[in-house]
Amino acid sequence: MKLHPYISHKILDVETLRQRIQHWRAVGNKIVFTNGCFDILHFGHVELLAQCRTYGDYVILGLNSDASVKRLKGETRPINDQTARAAVLAALSFVDAVVIFDEDTPLELIKIIQPDILVKGGDYDADKVVGADIVNRRGGEVRIVPIVKGYSTTDLISKTSGK
Repeated sequence: MKLHPYISHKILDVETLRQRIQHWRAVGNKIVFTNGCFDILHFGHVELLAQCRTYGDYVILGLNSDASVKRLKGETRPINDQTARAAVLAALSFVDAVVIFDEDTPLELIKIIQPDILVKGGDYDADKVVGADIVNRRGGEVRIVPIVKGYSTTDLISKTSGK
């Protein structure tokens, strides 16, 4: 799948991401990180990501790979492959970088990024968020954004499949 350059320049490998973070930090910018499967982008996702932008200067999104989603959500997922999911997320103006990770959690990615702000949806407790200890140890913050009721990928799939 060929992606438009406006989108593709925001989908980064880890080494390129390291270089961008180094530059962003050198000029004093605040780095925000969130992660997820984002299998079917919906209003709840958009609200979460827009909120991320209000917390800092650059928003990095860790995206679970297809293999990771399959392990976490089951054999019928993801609905959209990682290239399509990354492209849709990178097209959002308030997302500055998308990096795909293959692990079940973003812990290794958080160790690399060392975000100033770690954001998760309201279905998480701040003290149980993967990587919270890393962020807190360096003086950062974990922010929990309330869930928009009625919007979840699982609910959307259930509604369309009649289950």
